[in-house]
Amino acid sequence: MERGESFRVLVVVPAFNEEESVAGVVEELRKRNPLWDILAVNDCSGDATGQRAREAGARVVDLPRNLGIGGAVQTGFLYAFRHGYHGVVQCDGDGQHPASEVASILESLQDGVADVVVGSRFLRKEGEGFLSTPFRHLGISLLAAFLGKLCGRRVSDPTSGLRAYNRRSFMFLSRYYPRDYPEPEALLLLHRHGFSVREKGVVMRERRGGRSSLGGWVPLVYMAKVLLSLGAETLRPLRTRR
Repeated sequence: MERGESFRVLVVVPAFNEEESVAGVVEELRKRNPLWDILAVNDCSGDATGQRAREAGARVVDLPRNLGIGGAVQTGFLYAFRHGYHGVVQCDGDGQHPASEVASILESLQDGVADVVVGSRFLRKEGEGFLSTPFRHLGISLLAAFLGKLCGRRVSDPTSGLRAYNRRSFMFLSRYYPRDYPEPEALLLLHRHGFSVREKGVVMRERRGGRSSLGGWVPLVYMAKVLLSLGAETLRPLRTRR
């Protein structure tokens, strides 16, 4: 598919209790490029997340029960597959990802750099953007080193929630997207099945509202569980691609 208006893009915004930020995310994306379709996946929030996203102009899927980030993103992939989109961008609903960076990784995807382009906050110059808390940064560094060994290439930001996928890759993930620790597991899954993945430096911001579930010592515990999950993934048989 050549670049241009014929390349249909769906921006998937998974959101759970993000009523403070999701409208701003949708509005910023619409202002950046009116040709992008925006799908907010409301992961059974207990607040007005779905309503705020609709009011801002997004299409909204309200999940009847909480599926977690993996289930919410996979819902977006299924929607994109069934509605004939050529590219999908995953963009978190907490406001950390500027629309300009969504455009940046999407441009690389359309240039054919890889099947998947991941926005990495750790490939920009020192001092640019928000890099997360020290404990979380340490956990990400350990996870990146381990995942890099498994994939045989450098991985700098395995938990990034800013990613662009071509049709071939999101069709595959619409069937097999991991549920428990989706961002790092998806990178290993894609590598094992022959998809090309590249990182591109981006600037990220602090979340615009709400509270992250990975506070205090939780990131280190989370990362330990992810390492075990990645090890288990290497032992699983390859999935069927079609």
